[in-house]
Amino acid sequence: MKLLSNREKEILNLIISGNSTSKISDLLCISKRTVDAHRRNIISKTGERSQIGFYKYAIANNLINSETNINN
Repeated sequence: MKLLSNREKEILNLIISGNSTSKISDLLCISKRTVDAHRRNIISKTGERSQIGFYKYAIANNLINSETNINN
């Protein structure tokens, strides 16, 4: 298993919190293409493709931080 970079972990938490690519781009002051590149890297490293898959991965690997807010 490849380890996620700190930025990938940050983006993973934002994804599982329900944020769109545009919102993540705005929050981190990076381009949407950069967010998409990080998402592709996360998919490649985790083997997960969906928001729920990312969430399960984050729980299993203790990557969810205290600020993560899962929207219903």
